[in-house]
Amino acid sequence: MPRIAITASLIATLFSSSIAHAFVAPVPEIAAKSYYLYDKQSGQVLAARDPDMKVEPASLTKLMTAYLTFKAIKEGKLKLDQTLLVSEKGWRQEGSRMYLDPKVPASVDDLIKGVIVQSGNDACVTLAEAIAGSEEVFAQLMNKEGKRLGLKDSHFTNSTGLPDPAMHVTTSDLSRLASAIISDFPEFYHIYSIKEFKYNNISQPNRNLLLYRDPFVDGMKTGHTQSAGYNLVASSKRDDRRLISVVVGTTSPEVRATESSKLLNWGAQFYETPRLYAAKQAVQTVPVWKGKADDVGVGFLSDQYITVPKGDAAKIKIELTSQQPLIAPIKVGQTVGTMKITLEGKVLSERPVVAVAAIEEANIFGRAWDTMRLWWKGIFG
Repeated sequence: MPRIAITASLIATLFSSSIAHAFVAPVPEIAAKSYYLYDKQSGQVLAARDPDMKVEPASLTKLMTAYLTFKAIKEGKLKLDQTLLVSEKGWRQEGSRMYLDPKVPASVDDLIKGVIVQSGNDACVTLAEAIAGSEEVFAQLMNKEGKRLGLKDSHFTNSTGLPDPAMHVTTSDLSRLASAIISDFPEFYHIYSIKEFKYNNISQPNRNLLLYRDPFVDGMKTGHTQSAGYNLVASSKRDDRRLISVVVGTTSPEVRATESSKLLNWGAQFYETPRLYAAKQAVQTVPVWKGKADDVGVGFLSDQYITVPKGDAAKIKIELTSQQPLIAPIKVGQTVGTMKITLEGKVLSERPVVAVAAIEEANIFGRAWDTMRLWWKGIFG
């Protein structure tokens, strides 16, 4: 397939970065069983240790419980002002609770806050039973949704995160799930930044200490059991750049907050995520055969970002490989090639490029002429 090189000199015009080699400090020592740092805009992993290790999620399970609740609301299966009664099973849940009253219905809106802010197990079971009829069936929905989202090594057996030998997640999967919540349900994401919620005359603080300490952190969820240790998925946004960190298996609420902060600050200090191309911008044109036009603009349907060490953006090299022969008709969004992005010989990303304009099929004479040209090209190269 034909290759089109987009040189560093061209990329340099996009960014005002120094050509000198950027300094990146080593990843800080993180006192956690496993950790993961992810740049949401570029989709790149900046740091990880044992990202595919199966670990006990504890209340990080509630990320999936919340995801399915948001989905049920979006699909009209639940309403925020709808009220639900806690069942005997939900009322008797162990661990953290929002202290639902079996005689007093609670709104779905309050139950969501009970799940996210107060980490209420009683709220989780109440929502799970409303959505699926039983917590057992809800767990099946959790696993089905997990597969759809690409969670490769996670398995859920309940809505709360209470210990179960059969339940496990990975830090890489948790990062993907957190990212999906932010992307798919932005209208609900603000709930993760609520610092305190009062229900049934009982006020409980959000256990995510970074909400009180770091103005850039606006979520997401804590978890703890004696066997799992102290876990935290945290998300920060600085200058429209979002980082997601996951730490599991730490020894205290203070340690999980400190170690998460280390990761987020390291990623923000030593890396940047410039925009490579705007959505629907034609990066290049490639030849089209048997069409009403001789070429088509190719690029991406969404903004494209790349994460590099601060100061290295001007060193990026890009190579576009187009599919040839490209035969009309061409639809907008049709994959027409691949873009490889490298930095100092290291491949950072390979992404499919698509047509950003449609090309209709030529008339019979145009198609016949290009058929002859392709035949001639095939024989004589």
